[in-house]
Amino acid sequence: MDIKPSDLSVRRLYEAMTAIITPRPIAWVSTIDRDGVCNLAPFSFFNGVGANPPTLMFCPANRPDGTAKDTLANIRANGQFVVNVVTEESFEEMKHSALDVPAGEDEFILAGTQKSASSLVAPPRVSDAAAAMECELLTSMQLGVGPGGANLVVGRIVSIYVAESVLDEEHRIDPEKLHTIGRMGGPRYTKTRERFE
Repeated sequence: MDIKPSDLSVRRLYEAMTAIITPRPIAWVSTIDRDGVCNLAPFSFFNGVGANPPTLMFCPANRPDGTAKDTLANIRANGQFVVNVVTEESFEEMKHSALDVPAGEDEFILAGTQKSASSLVAPPRVSDAAAAMECELLTSMQLGVGPGGANLVVGRIVSIYVAESVLDEEHRIDPEKLHTIGRMGGPRYTKTRERFE
């Protein structure tokens, strides 16, 4: 079967892409608005871009009414964000933070997770995150318009937090201790404990 993107609704195309592009890492992005209210939301169109300079990207889609989500609006307003790593241990809190709530509500409170101050940026990180990358906005680009319209955010990593619990004896990140999860199609996720070389 051949699928022509132009023959599908945005929703059906999204479903097809997210069923194929798997597993996807999850950026649990914390931002802060102009009034100092924190926002926390997960995005699974996310990945690293490169190490020189250290950069990552994620793609927040527009709301159903075509407006920018709070995460994107906050980043455009102050140019900073934190990408918290999602692990098996933080799965439930991450799911709660995905609920669509009005602007001005603190999703840290909604998700039942605590904040910790970041080193170099204003938005806090998730206290219990196994790792978090503090970023300054390099560029953002509107790729689509209207409901579900894609937006690209590229950030330069300015500081990285790593919990002692996921380090080995040489203070390197031990993949066997970092129980990240990946997003599959629909409401499904996968664990990353099974590995091979």
